[in-house]
Amino acid sequence: MAKEYSRTQRVADYLQRELAALIQHEIRDPRVGMVSITGVNVSRDLGHAKIYFTVLGSDTSEDASDSTEALNKAAGFLRSQLSRDSNMRSVPQLRFYFDSSVGRGRDLEDLIRRAADADRHLGLRDEEPGEDS
Repeated sequence: MAKEYSRTQRVADYLQRELAALIQHEIRDPRVGMVSITGVNVSRDLGHAKIYFTVLGSDTSEDASDSTEALNKAAGFLRSQLSRDSNMRSVPQLRFYFDSSVGRGRDLEDLIRRAADADRHLGLRDEEPGEDS
């Protein structure tokens, strides 16, 4: 039997898809940059939504502060566009947050790669199969 999704999850998925398209096509603020919506959490009463995003070239929330400010300023416009295009009775209040997990993941990947290279250099680890040295 297929897993059933709650209404909040369906609304979150819808918001993620629609906001990604709206930001790409409708937002003209140069501070926004190349934004990807990484996740959406909707409250149980469907009144509020936390939208998590990343920005190309920004790994910390300080780097993306201009984008965060611009997106939160455009939240009313985005909400009105969503209400116009959807059949939802009410559209949640939108709040944007920078998602730093992508940058942290990249940092961890770099640390693991450097540790593995150091192990290979010291002879503690064999070459990986298929690796070119």
